Amino acid sequence: MSRPKPEVLLEAVNKHTYKAEQVLVSDGIYSVFYQGNPINLRIVHTLVNYPGPKYKKVSFSNSGHAFNLAERLNKLFQTTDFVVVKLTHA
Repeated sequence: MSRPKPEVLLEAVNKHTYKAEQVLVSDGIYSVFYQGNPINLRIVHTLVNYPGPKYKKVSFSNSGHAFNLAERLNKLFQTTDFVVVKLTHA
């Protein structure tokens, strides 16, 4: 089954590279929450302080990425407290 064609709101085409940036309609943003609270996620090296912490995304416009992250975090921390929350404009 193919992905449905997105609805384009705005489009800007670069005349030199012919690449287009498109603003698409989204039904919401999906974010990973822990115990009902929004989170940040970072990776740090425990032996050296170089190159410093790296922050990872926890909010996505595609629900699949959010559910995969929540599942991975639940497995990693042996819990079921990571859930996906759909954020919409009321």
